[in-house]
Amino acid sequence: MKHLTFEQILDRDGSLVYKTRGISMLPLLRQDRDLVVIKKKTDEPLKRFDVALYKRDEKYVLHRVIHVKDGRYDIRGDNTFRIEDVPEEAVLGVLTEINRNGKTIKADNPSYMRYVRFWNSIYPLRSVYHRCRTSLGRLKRKTFRKA
Repeated sequence: MKHLTFEQILDRDGSLVYKTRGISMLPLLRQDRDLVVIKKKTDEPLKRFDVALYKRDEKYVLHRVIHVKDGRYDIRGDNTFRIEDVPEEAVLGVLTEINRNGKTIKADNPSYMRYVRFWNSIYPLRSVYHRCRTSLGRLKRKTFRKA
């Protein structure tokens, strides 16, 4: 049985439903729990806070648009701290809904948008916390390294 690529499914059906993998979009998306619905990208540019499906090398990535630039996007996962510069042509689709435990969360739902704005507004605090935690972990490993 031949497996179709995400691009082929989007071209054929106009949308794609799949179970998420990875932790980069925590706390919003949980691996092996949430189904996402991705709509094929149109000629319209994405907007700030859209969740884009794009291809990096040979991997599919689902991350949030942080800034829209001319023909490019700054994108990062909700649980990551590195921003990627993604060209418009790498974007395959945009998240339209999340299905969790039989409930549907639409990407244009006001409660969802409040979550998105809040989570992104505290990014500077989360970033500082992450850097401090990483530095303390390194210091601990260096200090207590076995000889």
